[in-house]
Amino acid sequence: MLSLAVLALVWAHLAVGNDMSAGEILATLTGRGDGEFTIFRLRLPAAALGAAVGAAFGVAGGLFQTVLRNPLASPDILGVSGGASLAAATGILVLSLGGAAISLAALVGAFAAAVAIYVLAWSDGVSGYRFVLIGVGVAFAVQAALAYLVSRADVNDVREALVWMVGSLGTPDWSEVGLLVLALAVLLPAVAAVSPRVRIMQLGDETAGGLGVPAETTRLGALALAVALAAVGTAFAGPVAFVAFVSAPVARRLAPGGGLALVPSALVGAALVLAAALVGEHLFPMSVPVGIVTGLVGAPYLLYLLARGQRTGRTV
Repeated sequence: MLSLAVLALVWAHLAVGNDMSAGEILATLTGRGDGEFTIFRLRLPAAALGAAVGAAFGVAGGLFQTVLRNPLASPDILGVSGGASLAAATGILVLSLGGAAISLAALVGAFAAAVAIYVLAWSDGVSGYRFVLIGVGVAFAVQAALAYLVSRADVNDVREALVWMVGSLGTPDWSEVGLLVLALAVLLPAVAAVSPRVRIMQLGDETAGGLGVPAETTRLGALALAVALAAVGTAFAGPVAFVAFVSAPVARRLAPGGGLALVPSALVGAALVLAAALVGEHLFPMSVPVGIVTGLVGAPYLLYLLARGQRTGRTV
């Protein structure tokens, strides 16, 4: 059902606001139509990028929340995506970088933020609670640095950097989509390889150690993959807010048996980004970046999560 929902949303990206009929779109997709520029140069690359970015964030959020055992653990809340944004904005506003160099800077920034959080959270191992608290602190520091950069930069340069602060699909070409798909083709099999150990870790570190699974090594490897997925997604679309945060909880409610639910998390993430892009493009007087729409959805969910924790007597 989630796969069908993603396909339906991709079709909506091709059809909504398009003067072409369904038959003309199908003919173009099969190489017999006249709408090649509209479908293959404008709409389909953006839809493909949105689906891939959403999948990357969905799996990243699922790994973070499972490994750290905290529903607040996601790359956007912990400052990982913020680190990517800060590095990209610094490249644009200070170093005058462009093109692929900005995406590379975003990757480096995400990993730098993650390493800083891990080192600061280390105390004979890493606990999820300590990791989340330090990550939130890093996220605030990153936002302060971004605000300082924006206040000192030229207005025209700020417009370009804005994409890296809120998240946007833009108008990508197939080379960008291909690079993102190639990165996912490397990272997702690695996630599949480590997921059996992550499932065992859900029983607790001591039990996992008794079953032959080194808890800290597995945690570090899973977090590294989650950071890589979040960094790749941010490098191509900016920090699309709350997709990593909400995808896994929604997927676990939908998937029989719950558990890791990484494949459903990827599909939920893809559906969220595609739906948010449609809403931002067609339901507002002016086009709104996808990150703003996902933020409008994610913020109420965060408030609900905190309110539910208060009712049940838990901190989160």
